[in-house]
Amino acid sequence: MRKIFILSGILLYLISPVLSEELLKQQSKYPDYGYMYLGADKYEKLNRKMFNFNLGLNKYAIRPVHILWASVMPEYGIERIQSAYRNIEYPKRLMSSLIQKDFKTSKNETIRFLTNTTLGLGGMFDPAKRFLKIEPSSEDMEQALTKCKCNQGPYIVLPVMSGTTTRAIAGKLLDTSLNPTTYVATPVLAMVKAGLTVNRTSYIQPLIKMIESTYADPYEIARKMYGLNNYIKSENYDRKEIFDTSESTDLPDNPELVENNLNNREESSDNDDLTVADIIKGGANIDNILLKSYNANNSRLMADMILYDYNPQSPVVDSMRTALFDLPEIDKSFWNELSIWNRSFAKQIKTSSVSVTPDKEEYKFRYIMQKDKNSPLAIIYPSIGEGIQSHHSVVMAKLFYDAGYSVVIQGSHFQWEFVKSMPDDYKPGIPSRDADYLLSVTSKIISQLEDKYGCKFPSKTFLGTSFGAMAALFVADKEYKNNTLGNTKYISICPPINLLYAMEQVDKNSEEWSHLDNLKEQAAQTASKVVQLTDMKDENKDFHIGTLPFTDEEGKLITGFIMHQKLSDLIFTLEKTPKNKSTDIYQTINNMNYKDYAQKYLLSDGNKTFDELEDETNLLSVSDYLKNASNYKIYHSLDDYLVNQNLLKKLKICTGKKTTLLSNGAHLGFMYTPEFLEDFKKEISLTKETDLQQNLSSDDNSVAVLPVFPVAENVIKD
Repeated sequence: MRKIFILSGILLYLISPVLSEELLKQQSKYPDYGYMYLGADKYEKLNRKMFNFNLGLNKYAIRPVHILWASVMPEYGIERIQSAYRNIEYPKRLMSSLIQKDFKTSKNETIRFLTNTTLGLGGMFDPAKRFLKIEPSSEDMEQALTKCKCNQGPYIVLPVMSGTTTRAIAGKLLDTSLNPTTYVATPVLAMVKAGLTVNRTSYIQPLIKMIESTYADPYEIARKMYGLNNYIKSENYDRKEIFDTSESTDLPDNPELVENNLNNREESSDNDDLTVADIIKGGANIDNILLKSYNANNSRLMADMILYDYNPQSPVVDSMRTALFDLPEIDKSFWNELSIWNRSFAKQIKTSSVSVTPDKEEYKFRYIMQKDKNSPLAIIYPSIGEGIQSHHSVVMAKLFYDAGYSVVIQGSHFQWEFVKSMPDDYKPGIPSRDADYLLSVTSKIISQLEDKYGCKFPSKTFLGTSFGAMAALFVADKEYKNNTLGNTKYISICPPINLLYAMEQVDKNSEEWSHLDNLKEQAAQTASKVVQLTDMKDENKDFHIGTLPFTDEEGKLITGFIMHQKLSDLIFTLEKTPKNKSTDIYQTINNMNYKDYAQKYLLSDGNKTFDELEDETNLLSVSDYLKNASNYKIYHSLDDYLVNQNLLKKLKICTGKKTTLLSNGAHLGFMYTPEFLEDFKKEISLTKETDLQQNLSSDDNSVAVLPVFPVAENVIKD
């Protein structure tokens, strides 16, 4: 123990002379969170190499041990052992809180330890939380060192330990000295300690998998996450009080709220009366326009579907409610998700790949088949930047699967994995061109599955959300002109109508961070709320929340980070940036928004202008299909901040009852509501029944034609 204290002292001596930098307000369009919380990455080249080494070590050595353990010990047992281990770590929490002069936490931790050790059978259970309502804390000695004004030192990646700082190393050494299991000597107890260590470290595997599979540059996102999480803990922003005392963002239950929001959102420069000529290019003359959801007296759209208990907040925060779109049974299993015995729905989804471009990586996709392999097929195109691991895609897959569909999950075409499988000159963002690539990939996937399982899918239903919803409709237009897939149906949820307008709104909201004077603290507190809300949801599968505990500013911070991270991953891949070398690519990335992306990658040949690009990326450029076809359904909300009232009017006049407008929900924030889910389930059920009837009535050798589905009658009448 004395040696540990000496080593800690040496480390503290080394880092104490380092003067803390005053972070200058950045001149870039987006904040560099890695620099903000960790300072300059002085050892980036070495860190990246060690990080990649650790990923390999985890894949081939550590993860197999965790899989073996999770396949021997059920999930309930793993949780009880972890709970007992946390109880054993009481001394470090007590010492840390005492050094910080946080006597309330010291008292609570002592009560928790005594209660859980006795009534909780050595800490395997938590009666202190259940009956005494005393929440656990996550204090450690690094927090105490922070309180003592010890500087964190440079960010370094060590073997096995992964990312850390010199202050964190000193803190871990002190934690070890205060852990009773450190002084285990007998072989039997040493084996018990090894088991505890394996059990504890297994919890990191889902995070590692998420980082590897979701981000183009795992090192950079891991560094950002470490810096932010470390700051949250060091400043005690992980306390429940931060969550409970947040400013309420609930708005009164006011039926005029949506109308008022829409008044504020209308563009002052676009107030001209609408004509059919504005909407339908080359269409027939129509004298009278009768729309259920268009009020001609005040030129204002009205909802087709009312969400009665929605209680809206702000468009950006309401859009974040899309995280509430979930089905608890998706991950339900007696076994941990690492276990080979876990047969939850999410684990039954298989991963495969298809060759798209010679000498390029094969494109990965996920799928799940019905027992009857000749069932209808659903193809899911997710939101912008989402990969094949998208949780929303899994939820949608479950809804389709329960309705009798086999399901294919593809990633967004505006995502780094898709780009890595495409030709070098491919730059996503032109919907018509994107649809060509998507259609080619989807056709190859369908052919591969039909060959593998010796089946023939009688019909295909495409489901797209957000950017994927727009892509699905452009695919539909191509199939409308030249049907290659047979019976098809398209469901589009919140497609951008004018893509450049949507990008401008994303850029506008994402860059409002620059108006904050306390970005470092605000971002940390906001992230802490996200983590705590996620934990509450994970602990209680029946968890329900009417409104989210975020202000509009916090909502913009969260969505801004997410949207720019997706763009960052794409640019990182387009520029063929190596992962194991130091790079200055982020100096460029942090100064690029979506409009800059369009300028550099979509207009780089100089043959197009932004006006021409706007026409090409407008959903109404496929108005001939939207006006005449009946094999699609669009869901949109009146307060979606990526569109405006004039764009929605044009879409509604062009599509009639084939578009359902919801009263609230902003962008995808209504998907968890019972009203939407009931209508959506009815939609895919009707589609399935119609497809099967048409398939039974047609000859097996006949050529498939584009069907007309009984979605809705045309509401544009002469």
